[in-house]
Amino acid sequence: MPKSKSKRSRYQPPAPPKPKPSPRWFGAMILVFLFAGVILIVLNYLSLLPWEDAARNMYLWIGLGLIAVGFGAATQWR
Repeated sequence: MPKSKSKRSRYQPPAPPKPKPSPRWFGAMILVFLFAGVILIVLNYLSLLPWEDAARNMYLWIGLGLIAVGFGAATQWR
């Protein structure tokens, strides 16, 4: 006797493989980028660094760039 439609097994595609976890140093690297950017910006605003006035904006952008790299790396952390 043929099986009814409700008793037939449906096709289930295989589950996608889980991505490998990030190495331990990756989390520390994220924190280093974030803290280095914040420290650079704070030192820039407090004028504790012996840079000329023209170079101050460059170091502000470097600090913001370091923070952006930290956030970008954090999105890839597993």
